[in-house]
Amino acid sequence: MATVAATPGELAPDGLAMPGPEAAPLATPPGYARHAFAGMGTTVSVVLPARDLDAATAVDGLFATWEAALSRFRPESELSRLNASAGRPFAASPLLLDVVDAALRAARATDGVFDPALEPALRALGYDRTFAAVERDGPAPATLVRGGSWRAIALDREAGIILLPAGAALDLGGIAKGMAVDAAVAELARRGVASAVVEAGGDVAVRGLPPGEVAWPIAVEVRRGVRDVAIASGALATSGIARRSWRRGGREIHHLVDPRTGDSARSALWSVTAAARSCAEAEVAAKAAFVLGERDGKRFLLRIGVSALLVRRDGREALVGGWAAAGDPA
Repeated sequence: MATVAATPGELAPDGLAMPGPEAAPLATPPGYARHAFAGMGTTVSVVLPARDLDAATAVDGLFATWEAALSRFRPESELSRLNASAGRPFAASPLLLDVVDAALRAARATDGVFDPALEPALRALGYDRTFAAVERDGPAPATLVRGGSWRAIALDREAGIILLPAGAALDLGGIAKGMAVDAAVAELARRGVASAVVEAGGDVAVRGLPPGEVAWPIAVEVRRGVRDVAIASGALATSGIARRSWRRGGREIHHLVDPRTGDSARSALWSVTAAARSCAEAEVAAKAAFVLGERDGKRFLLRIGVSALLVRRDGREALVGGWAAAGDPA
């Protein structure tokens, strides 16, 4: 389990957090350097000892490889070819097998609340291209597409085959990003980097600690600003609607789809930040809790033993599990 503590940020008169002096999600300790690049639809940042900066280029290559294989927006990607082959056996690479296998295990563990086969639902809601190109307003969806087709996906690791049912298509964006962060930290460890942080669009994993420190300082975005978080081990992931929302038929649509309805999840939550042993685990927990809503999301998080920070649309916050407040040890 990740070890985290949340510290209070500066509050505005309405009680909503205001941005602090460090708006970036990662601080750079003395003797460390930051390396940033675009990857998997977001900005990826690596903080590591300045003497190890050359190792950060391996993270660039890793994210480029994962994006080339797993983007649903690249017609030539392996994922796009898998989706186009629905109804027929598809010979998959070890990378695609690993990510699809992890996504199916997550779907089973959440009883389908986390659903990797929501690409048709997202397309029906208008998210049929990269988010930068999505129309920000338009008519209401003609129909909603419920999830659940993941239950009929067959994966044979020994044969290297994935079979999607006809009409099914995968969107692996969130869990693939979390797994890529985990893989990047593992790659830095393999290259002898003793301490580092990798962050990609709110997904954060740490290795070791800076000399003399007891935790890494991370800034987590809340309703109007940031909340300072100290993480000593493990990973964080955030699912929320701060970045990817648009309108259809005069109402808000966002990318966190409830597979039970095929519509954007409707609750009072604005974001969920989960702390877990790995970024992939935190990503699944955060997304499932958001889709379930505050009451059922809390119950789910407590059942699986994952700590979290829940932020409501009105700015109020709730802590779940071992996440400590006001700088108390987690």
